[in-house]
Amino acid sequence: MGGVNAAGRTSGHQAYRRTILDVLPAAEQTRTLVALATLMQLVTPCGDGQWQGADGETLGEEAVVTRYREQILKRTLIRRIEDDAFREAGIPGNREMRLTFSQPVSFTTSRRQLPQPLPEGWEIRELDKQTVEVSVPAGTLNTLLPERRQALVRAAGCLPAGFAPETFYRSVHHPRGLSMAIFGASDCLGQSGLDWESLRNRVDPDAIAVYAGNSIGQLDDAGWGGMLKSFVTGNRTTSKQMPLGYGQMPADFLNAYVLGSVGATGAIQGACATFLYNLRLGIDDIRQGRRRIVMVGTSDAPVTPEIIEGFRAMSALADDQSLMALDALELLTDEDYQRACRPFARNCGFTIAEASQFVLLMDDSLVLETGAQILAAVPEVNVNADGWKRSISAPGIGNYLTLGKSVALATSILGEQSVRQRSYLHAHGTSTPKNRTTESHIFDQVARANGIENWPVAAVKAFIGHSQGSAAGDQIASALGTFAHGWVPGIPTLDAVADDVHAERLRFFQQPLSFDADCSFINAKGFGGNNATGLLLSPQVTERLLAKRHGQRALDDWRHRREQTLIAAAQYEAAADAGRFEVIYRFGEGVLEGPELEVGREAIRIPGYANPVSLKVDNPFGTLD
Repeated sequence: MGGVNAAGRTSGHQAYRRTILDVLPAAEQTRTLVALATLMQLVTPCGDGQWQGADGETLGEEAVVTRYREQILKRTLIRRIEDDAFREAGIPGNREMRLTFSQPVSFTTSRRQLPQPLPEGWEIRELDKQTVEVSVPAGTLNTLLPERRQALVRAAGCLPAGFAPETFYRSVHHPRGLSMAIFGASDCLGQSGLDWESLRNRVDPDAIAVYAGNSIGQLDDAGWGGMLKSFVTGNRTTSKQMPLGYGQMPADFLNAYVLGSVGATGAIQGACATFLYNLRLGIDDIRQGRRRIVMVGTSDAPVTPEIIEGFRAMSALADDQSLMALDALELLTDEDYQRACRPFARNCGFTIAEASQFVLLMDDSLVLETGAQILAAVPEVNVNADGWKRSISAPGIGNYLTLGKSVALATSILGEQSVRQRSYLHAHGTSTPKNRTTESHIFDQVARANGIENWPVAAVKAFIGHSQGSAAGDQIASALGTFAHGWVPGIPTLDAVADDVHAERLRFFQQPLSFDADCSFINAKGFGGNNATGLLLSPQVTERLLAKRHGQRALDDWRHRREQTLIAAAQYEAAADAGRFEVIYRFGEGVLEGPELEVGREAIRIPGYANPVSLKVDNPFGTLD
């Protein structure tokens, strides 16, 4: 697993640990806070367990925590957006204005700034090679005048302040989402403890796949956002904006610059369920024997004025006016913004966020052969649409099907008692009034049908906001942390469960819950009827299943091989905690265009790849020969 969101880095469960910080042992709290201070560029390591602050003073770990704890807590998770455009400076824009002149006017301007073609009646007199005088006759003129608009939404789940993923590799005008994808995939490989080249050389190059994307493309200025507004802002479209804006570009970047993969690739978009849709592709590929290794992920960077305004216009976001009305306030403080997202409480809309999350899937035989870590297993992701709808964005019936099927599968694998007593829900939990009612009703009905009486519910958007297509990736990263540390994050903004929440069989809690989980249900309810639920099995359950399939001897051998993997993973995490990130970006390396290949009838050999690509195919259609 790897990535980053508003709580921090995914590897080493850093982001997860930020969400349960107060229940961690003192040493783990210190480790978490010092690593976040490094991530946020507040301190830099100077050897021998010492750190240097921005003022040059040398600090020990405890001094780092004492000095920076409050700053770290206030500048991670959901908070007031720190971009000047969302503060007093305002969001740059234009206002259309109709000017009426009772008599002719004249002005000077640069020749390059003249509109083409010239408006009717305009007369031009050259002053020098660069400057002209323009005479405009009496009448009317439609124009756009620049202005600064005060943001109506000021809260978001932004990456930890000071962390800039594009600074760790040779990024040249990359959209933020793609820089986050490079960082997230590199973090995933580092955390795995496996050498990617060695792993890749074990298999047919066509046995590897990458399914990664996002829900709405790259819409900041370096991507489609800048391209779409270039004419009205008077800017030129660049050669990078069009190609880098595509929604599947995270997969393309990983193939070209991180993994060097020639296997299957692509992305499937499903609004807020996008991560689970791509996870399902990887699971199906491995289960059908088409692939042995699949990297799955998403990277979304939607904290832009235009995207925020689009969601605000839908009345989907918790804007400032709604938050003030919710608590009868006349002014919002930084603390109020930190409480903007309130799943299953009285709430007024979701809080947008950015995140990049990746997981590495492998078939069980390869896991045992390589000594790979087992963080969890995903036997299935269920996907269903809503059927007939009034509003395309309104919730429907599909999520009843996805959760119901997932619980049925978990019961088949684990038994009724395990599901009733040792499973918990990772709710979509957006913090909208509609979601709190509809999603809790789904949970309640499935709980009743399966005899579940006190089902724990996590809703991590309360900490990190809604990262759109990456949301389920955030939930999975949190669930992996629960499997490792034994705590389910609470919902700290849940002062009281809302009256219209179906809570009779559900267990809501503000503080982290100590819980021995066999499985977690990762739930997503996306715009347009994109419903998905993934079943995540704990590593302990997974090992028991592997022993049953492969035998105890094979599992013991795997544990022996895993020792070196764990050492390598721990070394990576220690380096990352100290701010030494091994971001992989291999631009222009090993480029092949076709003539270098050895093309045979049964295989194609590719220079730089240990094994050929087999051309043997299964033919289920019969033959006419």
